Amino acid sequence: MTTVIQQLAQLGAGPVPADVRQGIPSRLVDIVGIAVRATQLDTSQAALGFISDQASGPQATAVGSSIKVAAPEAAFANGVLAHSLDYDDTHLPSILHPSASVVPAAMATAELVNASGSDLVDAIAIGLEIAVRLGMGGFDETARQSIYFERGQHATSICGAIGSAAAAARLLNGSAELIGHAMGIACSMGSGIIEANRSGGTVKRMHCGWAARAGVTAAQLAARGITGPPTAIEGRFGFFQAYLGDLGDVDATLRDLGRDWQAASIFYKPYPANHFTHTSIDAALDLRAEGLRAEHVAHAVLRVAPPTVRTIGDPIESKRLPETGYQAQFSGPFTVSAALLAGSGLGLGLSDFTDERAVDPAHRALMQRIDVEADPSLLDIYPYQFPCRLTVETTDGNVLTREVLANRGGTERPLTEQELATKFSDNVEGLVPIVARDRFTEQANMLDDVDNITDLLAPFQGIAQP
Repeated sequence: MTTVIQQLAQLGAGPVPADVRQGIPSRLVDIVGIAVRATQLDTSQAALGFISDQASGPQATAVGSSIKVAAPEAAFANGVLAHSLDYDDTHLPSILHPSASVVPAAMATAELVNASGSDLVDAIAIGLEIAVRLGMGGFDETARQSIYFERGQHATSICGAIGSAAAAARLLNGSAELIGHAMGIACSMGSGIIEANRSGGTVKRMHCGWAARAGVTAAQLAARGITGPPTAIEGRFGFFQAYLGDLGDVDATLRDLGRDWQAASIFYKPYPANHFTHTSIDAALDLRAEGLRAEHVAHAVLRVAPPTVRTIGDPIESKRLPETGYQAQFSGPFTVSAALLAGSGLGLGLSDFTDERAVDPAHRALMQRIDVEADPSLLDIYPYQFPCRLTVETTDGNVLTREVLANRGGTERPLTEQELATKFSDNVEGLVPIVARDRFTEQANMLDDVDNITDLLAPFQGIAQP
């Protein structure tokens, strides 16, 4: 009987369907654009300074850095940048962000071995699929919640390390044996807790970088003969038992493996905020389009699925008084107020989540009039979507209600190619020359024909000075 690792490794060494491959270049463009904009953050400066201090390489490109570094260090830096703006894609119902670790790990390894764009596409697809399937193995259908989250674990980085290892190993030689050992090794490397979502701290920005670095390192160690246990996932002392106890669901991980590709249905983020807030942004934007203004709001209640309250509404006193733009990204009251008071990008953009906006008196006054409540009826939809009901009592005595049950950027409300292009352009504006931007998007959208990944990423070196 083949083990879980062996079945995932066989998938990892096999062909990727054409319809899945078709969507991968857009994932890479999205992640690179986010990473470029994130170069301006202090935490990004810290990450780039850290890899520079390692005096490694030169093997691969770290977005923003002026020097080449070793592949694991490039994967780390790019993973940090990709996740730092909370603008990276999400898979449901696993509720994890797969591309922010898998894409950086695959890009760094592709540069290391001088892989073709076509090989890079396959590796990213494999890594995404394996990461989200391990996330699905930690989804409690009855409770409608991620078991990882219930235990305070960041599934994004924990499962992302293993998906990244599969992507990197695919590029090193592509054999099922090597991929299996790389994943088995990475099972000992995944980590991350999510307390920062509640009480602050910027460490969460590091998680996808550490996962990407772990994945590349695991693949390189496997290539040198280090081995992983064949039952690393389902074994008595394996991955599921360690992270999920007796609740790990092997069937959910393997169901329709190779037939139903989850990598094809990952949600893009139209707004740079925690994904739980996105339907509330849509609801507020809709009401604003109909004439509602902040000064008209006497009181508002944002009703969401119960498991999301702890992230965007608890403790409510803190969520109404974010001190930074980063904290504002995890605040239901702030995102509703921002949608009524401002607006950029695809509705709300990065300029709406600055430190200055977080403490702006107009936002703070409005946030005091916004509550966040759990609505059990929304569990019928959550977490396949992140639905909300926004009710506003106006100063003239009217009651307005807007219900948004499906996320923009998902399969039911996909972003258009033009909207994705707008998101990328907004992210790189002022940091990358227009000619270089257009050349990158043209090449990336024809990734199967690209021979040199280093040349593809060249426009994004040396742009990290804020």
